[in-house]
Amino acid sequence: MGASSQSVARMLIRVLTERMFKHLRKWFVTRFWGRSRQRARLVSKDGRCNIEFGNVEAQSRFIFFVDIWTAVLDLKWRYKMTIFITAFLGSWFFFGLLWYVVAYIHKDLPEFHPSANHTPCVENINGLTAAFLFSLETQVTIGYGFRCVTEQCATAIFLLIFQSILGVIINSFMCGAILAKISRPKKRAKTITFSKNAVISKRGGKLCLLIRVANLRKSLLIGSHIYGKLLKTTVTPEGETIILDQININFVVDAGNENLFFISPLTIYHVIDHHSPFFHMAAENLLQQDFELVVFLDGTVESTSATCQVRTSYVPEEVLWGYRFAPIVSKTKEGKYRVDFHNFSKTVEVETPHCAMCLYNEKDARARMKRGYDNPSFILSEINETDDTKM
Repeated sequence: MGASSQSVARMLIRVLTERMFKHLRKWFVTRFWGRSRQRARLVSKDGRCNIEFGNVEAQSRFIFFVDIWTAVLDLKWRYKMTIFITAFLGSWFFFGLLWYVVAYIHKDLPEFHPSANHTPCVENINGLTAAFLFSLETQVTIGYGFRCVTEQCATAIFLLIFQSILGVIINSFMCGAILAKISRPKKRAKTITFSKNAVISKRGGKLCLLIRVANLRKSLLIGSHIYGKLLKTTVTPEGETIILDQININFVVDAGNENLFFISPLTIYHVIDHHSPFFHMAAENLLQQDFELVVFLDGTVESTSATCQVRTSYVPEEVLWGYRFAPIVSKTKEGKYRVDFHNFSKTVEVETPHCAMCLYNEKDARARMKRGYDNPSFILSEINETDDTKM
């Protein structure tokens, strides 16, 4: 009795040890070797495009200065703030030098020992620092009253007008650029999130690719429209290799793919039929495929009426065959609807055909069983019946 219990214990320890090493090996492969094999993707999960332009002609780079407004808006914040500070400090110092030159030419500075009845162009400019302070007060319209322009020289009056006009232009452009940068709809797109994985399972009797998307704000996106692009390398019949060839992928919800009522998370799906590029894929060869599924959501922000676009992408490793999303919306006892984002990207394994072709072949077979069959070689011949019984 003791020997048998010891053998059972040793067997149990061996099974547990093998299972533990199996999980550790899987974790190391996924964490380290899997990262080295990570596929290159055009669109990152947060919507940024991974592309660069090379060998652009020098004259083409000056085209960006024609549309200077868009160029400034597309700058990163550190560069934008550098330009903001440089524009104001540079203009203040530049006009400060001009005011100093005016005072120097008119001999208003103390080193010229002006007479008591001398009227300067600008009162109380005694050096470069005072000229800089007067330029600052003029451009930002502070007006402390200690330094002021007199009617003695027309050059100072013209310079005052020119700096005031240029200061208004600089203020309008730079402040407008800052406000436009803050209010860009790209920031609204940060509150639209997609599920980490896409899943393939049956929905309504059809094999579908499903993705979950959620709006984290209570304000709606008006006129929302969702669609997708499948990016893959294809070879034409003429032998031309097309990298990043784009194939349209239609995504719908039960009410269509336009004017979505985006108040709660939606599960959008693409029906894998004979016209779908996923039709010839199967669960066994999905990971060997080379494609990138890019999903777009366009909509108008309700509060600002600005149009925004949200993007994400999925590679074959992020498409789970034979899974569906866990329920996320429930109803409380108080009658309110509650969204549990803990289950937003959670998936549940379900029974699913291993390929779309198998599902449709099975449906065709069942349909044929319910139908009759015509026999084209069947010939109906008439037989005259005779009565051989005679009275």
